[in-house]
Amino acid sequence: MSSSSAGDYRSWGGLVARGSEIVSAQDWLDGPGRHRSPALAYGNGRSYGDSCLNDGGALIDTRDLADIHVFDRESGLLTCGAGLRLDRLLEFAVPAGWFPPVTPGTSLVTIGGAIANDVHGKNHHAAGTFGSHVRALELMRSDGKRQICAPDLNAELFTATIGGLGLTGLITQVTLQLMPIASAQMLQEVLHFDSLNRFFEIAAESDASHDYTVAWIDSLADGRNFGRGVFFRANHAPVSLDPPPRAARTLPFPLTPPFPLINRATLSAFNWLYRNSQPSSPEAHRIHYRPFFYPLDRIRDWNRAYGPKGLRQFQCVVPLDDAREAVTDMLRRTLVAGEASFLTVLKIFGAKSSPGLMSFPMPGATLTLDFPNRGERTARLLAELDRITLAAGGRVNPYKDARMPPATFEGSFPHWRDFARHIDPGFSSDFWRRVTAG
Repeated sequence: MSSSSAGDYRSWGGLVARGSEIVSAQDWLDGPGRHRSPALAYGNGRSYGDSCLNDGGALIDTRDLADIHVFDRESGLLTCGAGLRLDRLLEFAVPAGWFPPVTPGTSLVTIGGAIANDVHGKNHHAAGTFGSHVRALELMRSDGKRQICAPDLNAELFTATIGGLGLTGLITQVTLQLMPIASAQMLQEVLHFDSLNRFFEIAAESDASHDYTVAWIDSLADGRNFGRGVFFRANHAPVSLDPPPRAARTLPFPLTPPFPLINRATLSAFNWLYRNSQPSSPEAHRIHYRPFFYPLDRIRDWNRAYGPKGLRQFQCVVPLDDAREAVTDMLRRTLVAGEASFLTVLKIFGAKSSPGLMSFPMPGATLTLDFPNRGERTARLLAELDRITLAAGGRVNPYKDARMPPATFEGSFPHWRDFARHIDPGFSSDFWRRVTAG
């Protein structure tokens, strides 16, 4: 792609591609050997860390693999290019009565990226991960061979590719099973809670009755307010004769400020406003699916608010037996460190097994925090959160990471060498080189 430079390609956390050859997917497919090695697919850059970057190698821009090949409106079976974005899928699938069975918190990811990271959503306890609903995929290896992979065809390579961080080759096309819905609306209930103990009680009862559950935590609340938050639970709504609620208009974040706008003062005001703007009644009400699943998609380039050094996101999952203690410890360490986490999200992962060898979810509680990148100060806190996670028998999410050392990766994924056998020798990433160094 002659109009693009490596500096145009970055992660959502603000890391920039350096010295990479940018090549379109079609050019790479026409002759992998003509381009720099190692290579790595690049979707829409929504990974927070460096798992989508490949300094000094080739970045394969997959945006020209965005065609819809087959969409069966009767069965909901979709075959598409791996570069198709989720928001584009929603545009044609929802009016036809279909929905992705698993969706992350942004609609601006590619289907190939959703597979490479085996993303999860608010319904993990009910539907598992994205890869659970992939029926087949085509993979182009660096030796020029195309392979169809499915649960019963090239099965080992299939499971390595799901959650394989793009390291097993270039995903070219995907067959995905969508789920039927009756409307574009959600029936949402909002429950306020005043402690982490109450969160776990609500989560346990909600997972049995609602497909989608998630909680926002007030990360700055201390003393008797420590652990307070808002719990959201929902199901897809049935057909209604009432006028449907409208999705809000997208607004731009105009520029990158010279310093982070996320700090304790601004976040304290935001948390108060956010908590008090939520409905006080737990009664179910209809909302459009977009604000439920993708609230931050309303603000284009919202990551600019973190300033020129970007942000560092941390996500972990810890087994339920130790979850209350571990989550409490992590939130208190964050308070003591004086850091302000804008997006503090707590959810329960269910027991549904992820199909990928390197998939992040496991049964337990998953906590997500993000911070303005303040250099060593932020790194120290994240290292402490790593320690708490591993001590509780948990793991840290690779595609949200920009700095975990090899020891944290090894502790999170002790069987990574089984996966490494399936890596395409012509593929690599900044993340993989970092966590397997030495």
